[in-house]
Amino acid sequence: MSVAVGYAPGVGAQQVGGDRWRDVDAARGPSELLDEEARAADRELDGAPAGVILEWALERFGGGLVVTSSFQDCVLVDLAVAARPDIRVVFLDTGFHFPETIAYLRRIERRYGLDLQIVESGLAPDEHPCGTPRCCELRKVEPLARVLEDYEAWVTGLKRVDTPERLEAPVVAYDPVKGVVKVNPIASWTEDDVEDYVVARDLPRHPLNSLGYFSIGCAPTTRPVEQGENPRDARWSGTDKSECGLHL
Repeated sequence: MSVAVGYAPGVGAQQVGGDRWRDVDAARGPSELLDEEARAADRELDGAPAGVILEWALERFGGGLVVTSSFQDCVLVDLAVAARPDIRVVFLDTGFHFPETIAYLRRIERRYGLDLQIVESGLAPDEHPCGTPRCCELRKVEPLARVLEDYEAWVTGLKRVDTPERLEAPVVAYDPVKGVVKVNPIASWTEDDVEDYVVARDLPRHPLNSLGYFSIGCAPTTRPVEQGENPRDARWSGTDKSECGLHL
């Protein structure tokens, strides 16, 4: 992928699917209808520039669309804000993030003037602390589910190269568990594509990148990436865990 196709201004949903999308009411309809629509959108948008995918999602769902970011980088935020400057961005604060991640989040918030919602679980640090069996469920999965009750569609930074479990990830899909349409505009990107975009857009980097951290989650369960590793190998190292549950 050349960076030029990462965002294509002026190419919207009217050019991807035409008036067919207008036949479905913007309010959340029956799950079968949303699933059918999402499958059709995925067929048409798979391989499209991330900006085109986001423009389709914004035209289809408008204010019913929310973006989540872990702020390990700001690529998805940059793409989303380019499509709609006031788009809502959600960060799930587990209470165990690196201080550098919080500082980076604040820097990106100021840079873009983000409509940023920080969501906390309400748990005390010693309740299901980081690395214990139910931590991700209670500090990330359940808080996100509560957020998504107010939205019709959810934009993520998921990529197929992240893990074997994500290899077949669609660009658009209906999530029957969460009851929303899930949009993955950079699903087809490689790590080189991400790097090319960061360089081309001169985006701020997470301060821990210089120390070898590239897939950045909670501090107790994240280590620097070793040479030759997939960045996700540095998460939950030494365990058989590869997902927190948000994308299952």
